Amino acid sequence: MGELLHVAASRLAAYGYLLTGSQHAGEDLVQDAIVKVFVRRRRIPNVQAAEAYVRAAMRTIHLDAMRREARWRKVAPGQVAQQERPDHADAVADTDAMGRALATLSGQERTAIVLRYFDDLTVTDVAAHMKLADGTVKRYLSNALTKLGEQAEALELTVERAPVGPRRRS
Repeated sequence: MGELLHVAASRLAAYGYLLTGSQHAGEDLVQDAIVKVFVRRRRIPNVQAAEAYVRAAMRTIHLDAMRREARWRKVAPGQVAQQERPDHADAVADTDAMGRALATLSGQERTAIVLRYFDDLTVTDVAAHMKLADGTVKRYLSNALTKLGEQAEALELTVERAPVGPRRRS
């Protein structure tokens, strides 16, 4: 586990931030996933496999939390105040305009974008992970890409791709 943290901590933290939109929540997500993965002895052959295992756990934990929150809001309308999450992107807004553009996306759109383009999953795989229909995922992706395109245009961004982690090749 020590080697995993030494090698992949920054990538895992970046992935957590992309999923949650908050550095603090992203770091908590990494910790929760590491505990979930390493609480039991597992045969994990190398650091890359361990990182993939932790990323999968992060994705599952994040999606489960989103579902629980949505379910709770349906069951107890008016009983739960909308949870305001501090926007840590404002602290780096001057140097990270794309972070501000990502903040305009809803939780579902952001998650769909991360799973599709950072995890390199197919639309069908994203739909399966999010337990949604393919068409719904396509709508989330389309809406998110439209919003991001408008933000990039308005902010006159030059987009540079930075890898978060190893990408699967099909």
